[in-house]
Amino acid sequence: MNTAKPFARSACAVANSLDILGDKWSLLVVRDLLHGKRTYGTLALSPERIPTNILADRLERLERAGIVARTPYQQRPVRYSYTLTPKGSALGEVLLAFVHWGKQYIPGTVTLNQGPAGGQPAASATKSRRRRTQHAG
Repeated sequence: MNTAKPFARSACAVANSLDILGDKWSLLVVRDLLHGKRTYGTLALSPERIPTNILADRLERLERAGIVARTPYQQRPVRYSYTLTPKGSALGEVLLAFVHWGKQYIPGTVTLNQGPAGGQPAASATKSRRRRTQHAG
């Protein structure tokens, strides 16, 4: 028998999803994990410059929610590798919807793509750059 916990606000799927992912940083951490970043150090180098104390907190929260799994890859000091669980990987569709919406309604936005080497994100911005130039005048 499936025993659901009582909801904080309501049974609304949007409200409950936002309770887990609705802060300013969590989906950006998921985005970076989808792009192949795996360590705390590489996650901290994201273009948005997430403060390290917040990054640690979000990774912990995402792990508790079953979205991220961590595995030690070094013992002294202990360091972890982070990966998305199947539940976390399913958020790729949500992020893709954000990308489509943002590119359509927020002029100048770009899509961050995984670069060919070194795990550095590269912006693909040709259309967005053209739109920004058109809107600048």
